[in-house]
Amino acid sequence: MTTANQGDIVVGVDHSAVSVAALRWAVSEAAESGRQVVALRAWAFEPVADLGAAVAGSPETVADRERRRLDEVVGEVRAEHPGVAVRAELVEHSAAVALEEASKTAAMLVLGSHGRGRLLKLLVGSVAEHCLREASCPVVVIPARTVSEPEKEATPEPVGSYYPGPLL
Repeated sequence: MTTANQGDIVVGVDHSAVSVAALRWAVSEAAESGRQVVALRAWAFEPVADLGAAVAGSPETVADRERRRLDEVVGEVRAEHPGVAVRAELVEHSAAVALEEASKTAAMLVLGSHGRGRLLKLLVGSVAEHCLREASCPVVVIPARTVSEPEKEATPEPVGSYYPGPLL
């Protein structure tokens, strides 16, 4: 799965503004601690749940799209801290499982909160909630409120992601 080393800081990156904030926090922490950062993006080819995957037509096309977007985000943050080693990793798996697996060899796991779901999931997001319960290393959750409103608006949901509304 991921090739994180014992001293690496692993960050879950899903292209949301709060995950970019989490990546920035991790890079700042790595600059202070001398650690390396692994920006981990998990993806899956699910044309039934993801309209972008359905339109793309193939897993390779979706993987290429995800790789380009991850490289853009990592490149932007890497430019802000050129002295910190940041490696982008794309993993074909669910985010929760990929991050849990990466936590087994990481010094820490850094995630952004999203606030979808119930109670704890409402506060931190379902992936963060899973990682808080199952990770093998310390988990840092960057709250969504740390991201300014204009920045949230500048980073729209990924094209092709589909979140169904409530069933009536």
